Amino acid sequence: MSSTPGTHSLAFRVMRLCRPSLHVDPPLRVDATDLFIGEDIFDDPIAASNLPPLISSQVSTNTSTDSSDLTYRTRFLLQDPTDSIGLSGLLVLPQAFGAIYLGETFCSYISINNSSNFEVRDVVIKAEIQTEKQRILLLDTSKSPVETIRAGGRYDFIVEHDVKELGAHTLVCTALYSDGDGDRKYLPQFFKFIVANPLSVRTKVRVVKETTFLEACIENHTKSNLHMDQVEFEPAHNWSATMLKADGLYSANSSQTRETFKPPVLIRSGGGVHNYLYQLTMSSQGSSPVKVQGSNGLGKLQITWRTNLGEPGRLQTQQILGTPITSKKIELNVVEIPSVVRVDRPFSVHLKLTNQTDRDQGPFEVWLSQNDSQEEKVVIINGLQIMALPQVEAFGSTDFQLNLIATKLGVQRITGITVFDKVENRTFEPLPDLEVCNLCYLSLLVRDNWQFKSSMF
Repeated sequence: MSSTPGTHSLAFRVMRLCRPSLHVDPPLRVDATDLFIGEDIFDDPIAASNLPPLISSQVSTNTSTDSSDLTYRTRFLLQDPTDSIGLSGLLVLPQAFGAIYLGETFCSYISINNSSNFEVRDVVIKAEIQTEKQRILLLDTSKSPVETIRAGGRYDFIVEHDVKELGAHTLVCTALYSDGDGDRKYLPQFFKFIVANPLSVRTKVRVVKETTFLEACIENHTKSNLHMDQVEFEPAHNWSATMLKADGLYSANSSQTRETFKPPVLIRSGGGVHNYLYQLTMSSQGSSPVKVQGSNGLGKLQITWRTNLGEPGRLQTQQILGTPITSKKIELNVVEIPSVVRVDRPFSVHLKLTNQTDRDQGPFEVWLSQNDSQEEKVVIINGLQIMALPQVEAFGSTDFQLNLIATKLGVQRITGITVFDKVENRTFEPLPDLEVCNLCYLSLLVRDNWQFKSSMF
């Protein structure tokens, strides 16, 4: 691409440096005899033997080495293995500036030509890339100007730039020089191009209990096949990632499990897609848990690829967000609960109260709150209705036993276990409902059953 040099002695010519493409011939082959006769004539060997000499010689040339078989089937046999793919072995140089994609390296060959009849001296050349956000200087010869460019001569140089922004880009080439009359002149020229996105990355996050699953779908928007050398997930702090594959697991954190050579994944041009699945778990580094209010960043994807002729590309996604983490000051968990209890007999539930803040909390009170339906509670506290708990230190916990008693048979729920902070005068969210199975006279039933069996023998 170029722009009008005006009245200047110098002018810039810009050419993009990129690798050539393969010249492809259509793999469909056409027999010259089809221009004169139909292919049905080969079904009759007698009629085929009466062909004119010119056509007969053409048939024998295009058929296989066995010239006795004159049926049209022989024309579908490959004369050379490369005929099936249509590659002629020739390379084609770029005929246009071409598409430029994010993550690639823009490489340009720039020539400044002196079209006048006089030589120019002390040429200061600058080249820079301008985007909507920044200006990047690629070349500056201010400290060592080009001494002279003779009449009809030129000065060539190459610039490179890693494309990291989408949208409009401008390559600005300027020259400050002294012409044949000794006048100092300034030449600016502008070359614009658009940077497109080669890939689209769509992610889905699913949380199953304590495990987070991340699915990344990568779609190819370019006109050439992309060979993905690497699609790695870099987890955020306190997260660990494992790639899930059909033939096993691949840990993104352990370099020992990485294969020495991994064949690239092919994503075809014009909308080809490939899915990656990662299993994320919260790592427990350090003695105290680290939970930040509203922090739900999981990590970033590092993607590298090559085109058919090996041109590299590299992208990094933005921070992938998961389910927002809601930090609780106080967390109440069940450590142990009996699966079967006896009706009207006391039983204990082992609970754990955890302080998830960086300061001491409490003291606390624990009780069973009444539900809104005003129904009679089947499981109630055995003894004092309010249990007092001492202060819990920062990031500490305390275990306690809550004594209960069941008043009815069947599968019953323990509802409304509530924690109250006496200092902040605050009631925390009740523990989710628990279920226990209440059996009446269990020992008597078992004893009677054994007595009945003994009388039968």
